[in-house]
Amino acid sequence: MSDGRPAAPVIAIDGPSGSGKGTIAARVAERLGWRLLDSGALYRIVAWAALARGIPLDDPERLAVMTRTLVIEQGAAAVRVDGVDVTAAIREERISVGAAAVATLPEVRQTLRGVQQGMRVAPGLVADGRDMGTEVFRDAELKIFLDASVDERARRRHKQLMEKGSSVSLRDLFASIQARDRSDRNRAVSPLRRAPDAISIDTTQMSVEAVVAEVLKHVETRGLAAGPARSRGGGQEND
Repeated sequence: MSDGRPAAPVIAIDGPSGSGKGTIAARVAERLGWRLLDSGALYRIVAWAALARGIPLDDPERLAVMTRTLVIEQGAAAVRVDGVDVTAAIREERISVGAAAVATLPEVRQTLRGVQQGMRVAPGLVADGRDMGTEVFRDAELKIFLDASVDERARRRHKQLMEKGSSVSLRDLFASIQARDRSDRNRAVSPLRRAPDAISIDTTQMSVEAVVAEVLKHVETRGLAAGPARSRGGGQEND
């Protein structure tokens, strides 16, 4: 671009667990026709691939080497690794535990940063995570920080689990989310925090479509969309 800006713009959407960033990022990417980056899924992929290959989750050097060889394809409907559909597999509880472990390793984060930045291609990228606007895409054209009350985030997670046939108490989920928040905000590597230039949106009392509309309003205000965002129907969804 003649003004020196990157050829592909980035919308970085960060926030704590249960704030709705995954759902919102996917909807915004779909409306704009942009590429989607689910950074949390990348750590799940690393954990899945390591367990499949027998690589210890506390061996940062081997994990980093392995990560550089993976061919990762992310879409709104499916995630593939080396041609294998792992959409369901990376959501298993053992993978969630493994992902939390590898996410603390600087060597893995640094390797995945290259993968993430390599996804910045035309016409644009919508990236969701916990450090997209503060670390990975510090020059993102638009930074959004989503949040919601712990009560609401626990309720959303409870609804998701119930729909999948899992039984867990709201009290346990509330405690789990509080613990995750403390861990994310206090970790030594890329802690969760709002970028100074990020726009904060409290999603507690908002529907998915209302949040999407708010984000798209800022997209259009900053002139990031080539034209009006494509309007598509769809039911409500919780995240």
